[in-house]
This record gives sequence, structure tokens and C-alpha cells, in this order.
Amino acid sequence: MRVLLIHADRFEYEVKDPTKMAEPLPEKFERRQSFTEALVAFSTIEGSDEDVQGISQVAANDFAEVFSKVNAERLVLYPYAHLSSNLAGPKLAVDVLKATEAAIAAKGIEVHRSPFGWYKGFEIKCKGHPLSELSREFVAEKKVTREEVVDKIQSSFYILTPEGEEQPIDMEDIDSAKILDGYPSLKAFILSEEIGRTKGEEPPSIKAMQRLELVDYEEASDRGHFRMFPKGHLIFKLLEKWAEWIALERIGAVQIDTPIMYDWSLPDIRSQGMSFHERHYTLKTEEKREFVLRFAGDFGLFRMIKGSTLSYRNLPLRIYEFSKSFRLEQRGELTGLKRLRAFHMPDIHCFTKDLDEGWKEYAHLYRNYADLADATGVEYAVAFRIVKEFYDKYKDNIFELLRHSKRPALVEVISAMKHYWAVKHEFQGIDAVGGAVQLSTVQLDVEDAERYGIVYTDSDGKKKGCIICHSSIGSIERWIYVLLEEALKHDKPALPFWLSPTQVRLIPVGSEFVADCERFADQLDARVDIDDLDDKVGKKIRNAEMEWINMIIVVGEKERASSRYPVRLRTGEQKAMTLEQLKAEIERLSAGYPEGKLPLPRLLSRRPVFRG
Repeated sequence: MRVLLIHADRFEYEVKDPTKMAEPLPEKFERRQSFTEALVAFSTIEGSDEDVQGISQVAANDFAEVFSKVNAERLVLYPYAHLSSNLAGPKLAVDVLKATEAAIAAKGIEVHRSPFGWYKGFEIKCKGHPLSELSREFVAEKKVTREEVVDKIQSSFYILTPEGEEQPIDMEDIDSAKILDGYPSLKAFILSEEIGRTKGEEPPSIKAMQRLELVDYEEASDRGHFRMFPKGHLIFKLLEKWAEWIALERIGAVQIDTPIMYDWSLPDIRSQGMSFHERHYTLKTEEKREFVLRFAGDFGLFRMIKGSTLSYRNLPLRIYEFSKSFRLEQRGELTGLKRLRAFHMPDIHCFTKDLDEGWKEYAHLYRNYADLADATGVEYAVAFRIVKEFYDKYKDNIFELLRHSKRPALVEVISAMKHYWAVKHEFQGIDAVGGAVQLSTVQLDVEDAERYGIVYTDSDGKKKGCIICHSSIGSIERWIYVLLEEALKHDKPALPFWLSPTQVRLIPVGSEFVADCERFADQLDARVDIDDLDDKVGKKIRNAEMEWINMIIVVGEKERASSRYPVRLRTGEQKAMTLEQLKAEIERLSAGYPEGKLPLPRLLSRRPVFRG
């Protein structure tokens, strides 16, 4: 049994519609109930609570102790299926709740038990003293920890290939898995994240993001919060636009926006927050209300959908939100843009009517995210986590997905569910020092809809819980991190053309050619700047190289008289191009990607230096 105890000035609830597992209401039961000075026990009965009398006595003893300490006048036992993913069946749940009610009453405490299996609306006003909000987890005769539950679950690991090969591997003897020698990216991920072999080196992108004047630390803020200079902000906005295009155009989602902070006293918000323990930010207002800054987009979205009216005709429903999120990561874990405390998540949630439709949405998301990762050119590995019964059923579907992404995957098969998802995968970017960082992810959630009251009306007129695909394209900050890390693996680092703050640098050989460069720039549909500083041409070229400029063109008397321009590419190759050829090459490199304006003045002489 898992419980959230709230000492409330006032608690009211109203019984609305029955679920398929609703217990009958007592005769003359008032559907609207109101209580003052109450200890409210939001209670989730779990599948392991088979010792009905034992668990009810343990719970009643604890409730009575808290009841006495806070000087409550009555106790409300409120069924609440949102605190665990391992829910008991309806009969066991009702038996435990009834036994707990009786055990509490036997202690001389006024107790009210809210009926099980009904949709309800409620309002609560929490007192706000040190004991007004407490969480509990019980089994008969002892408390258990989440770690103890997880320890009972067994894992086995396999490598699956796009060619249909399935090979078990021993994570205790990973060096014997010769299959990984042919898949260096997957091997790097396993060694870094699964085995824990890391080089302990600082990722080179940290210095690069500062030197290139993209991103830097903000000392006046909390650790893990960053400032973005104009060039970094341009890259950020282009990636945001691309994520939005993928979500709205390719996947077909609708877009919403929700607040970034939520009342920490609300049971549904608190139950979500409990899974992150110390990793959430909280703040208090002048009204002495405590709020939590969201660490994911689920908070507002789930409350929005719970309040909506859904029919089977509306499904699948795909919803996109670009959400700023916060996680209080430990100080020792903070690493540049890889792991930070404030970040932006482009999240997509798909609400479907059943598992088959849920899997179709899962596959749809996987394919689109694979196309996204491939288009950036970053090195990445694929990892699946899946419950055994789902692995047995959907293994062929996983092979089909791997054929689309043309790369193998590590698959962890777990013996039983330990989270709300039955299957999930991650695309793990590989950085320049052999570390891994999660980019996009998709989770097939088979439990949260019922827990959060997210239901739809089926063709038979009955209300049913949705299957939910949680997914994220990946935080924008992490995409910038992995793009920089990918660039730094090469002798001549470069960003993809469409993401480069300056795509073409024009270098006049003298001040008399600046006007020529201005006219030339006006004819190019690209982010073009001009180095009009009082430096020699050789130094200007070296400076452009240091800035990772994709194309460098020197403009002098020869170019003024000729119709061809010497285009120095980032690869080191130099090509003579006509204006039309250059335009065509720019169009080829930019096609299909978001556009953005030059983030700084065209003339370098007019630009401030943001970081000396």
C-alpha cells in the first residue's frame, strides 16, 4: 500500500461516474461530501497487498500515530490509484480499504471511506505545517523501499541487428561480446552507460561553446543555468523550429502550452514529483503556497486531457508542447549542455485506444526520430527496455524498426514491470570522449491513463482508459551539445550548413572591395557576413576557419572582373563557382530545413565581443 497523507483545513469531493470496477454506493449515500480538520489518506492498494488484515493493521497503526500528532478531528480514506504502477485488482483493493477503515474505527477515530472505482472531483486546502504532507509505503509488518521492489526484477540483455539477428550478451563479461566490435557506437554507449567505463575527460564542447560565443555559464543564476549569445540563440531557435515542424507536419500533432509551476499540495502533482525525490525545484509564494517547477510536460498536459471529453473518434490524439523544464541535478553531475538544471523539451504525447494502436504510434514516432537523428549526422546508438511478455509479442516489430534506422540495438528484457511503461527506447548520442547522452525517447505507457483519469468513450458507450505514448524529440540543449561534440571529432569541425550562424564569409582584400561584398551578399539567400576588419587576408581566413565558417570567399580585383568566385569549403577543398552555381549549392544544403536571419550585424567591425 502506498499513501499520501494530507492534513487539511478543508476537503471536499463529489462522486461522478462509475468505472467498470466501481463498487456499489451505499443506500442514501450523499455524492458530495465535505470535511474540515481532516487527515486525508490518499491510498493506493498494490498487487502485493494480499495479506489484507496484516496490511490494514500496519496502515491503521501509522495513520493513528500521525492523526494524534497533527490533532486532526477525523480521517478520510480516499482510494487513489496514482501512487503506484502495480495496482491490485478491484476485489483485493476494496477488501484492504474496508479492513483499514474498520481498523481505524476500532481505535476510536472518526473515519470516512470514499467509494472505490468512481470518477470524482475534489478540492483540498492543505494546512502547511511540517507534518501536513507525508508519504508512506507499507507491506504487512514492514515498510519496503522502491529499491527492494526493483531488486526482485531480473534483466537479460540482447543485441538485435537490422538483419534479424538476436544475440544474448553477458553484461558482466562485455569484452567477450565480439558482435560489438562491428558496432562501435553501440559499444561506446554500453561501456559508458551500462558498464560505467568512462574516461573522466571534460567534453570538448564546453570550451568550444564558449570560444565560439554560443553559450556560457551564468554566474548570477543557479548552477546548470546558461546564457545564450546571439549565435547560440539562432541555433536554438532553428532546432526549435525543426522540432515543431516534425511534431506538427510530419507527426500530425496539435500544439498546447501549460504553466511551468504547479501546486505541490495536489495529490496528482505530488505523486508525479515523488518519483524524482530530491530532483525537483520548489518555491513558496507570499500566500505561503508551495509550488514545484515542472520537470516534464506531463503535469499540465495530463490535467488538461483529464478535463477533456474524448471519443474513440478523436483517437489517436497527438499533442505537442515545447516545455521549459527543471531538474535539480546533483552538482557533480552537471556537465555543460549535456546535463543541466533548466532545459527545453519538445514533447509529443499520443493518446490511443488500445495496445495495437499504441504500438502503431510508437513505431510512427520511432521512424520520425530516427530520420531526425540521421539528418543531423550525429553518431548515436539505440537502446530498448521492454517487459518480457511484450518482448515475446513485439520482437518482430522491433526488428522492423531497426531495419528503418539501419542500426543495431541493445535490448534489456525485464522480467516484470517496474515502471508505467511496457517498452521504451532511447537514441543515445555519442560524444567526443566516448560518453553517451540521451536524445529522443519513446515510452509505451499502459497504466497512467487509468491512474490519472484519462478516459475516452468507446463505440459501445463505455468509458475506457487510453494507451499513451510518451515521447520527447530530445532537449534542445542536448542536441546542441551532441552537434558540437560530433563536430569536434573531426580535424576541421563544422556544424551542418543549415545550423551554422554564418554560412558564407566574404573577405574583401581591401576596404575598396567592401561595397562589392555588400552587393554580392545581397544576391545570396544565406547567412552571409563580411570581414571588413583591418587585418591581412591570411589572418581573416584563419579567423573564419576558427569560427567553423562553411564557405569562405575572398573578393578582390580578380573576382570583380570575373564571373567566378573561389569558394573555400570547410573540408579544405576550394572550388571556382559562378554566382548561379553558388546559389544552387546553397539551396541544396538548405533545402528542407528551417531558415533564420544572420544573428549579428553583417559587418564584423560592427559586432560586439561577448566573451573576451
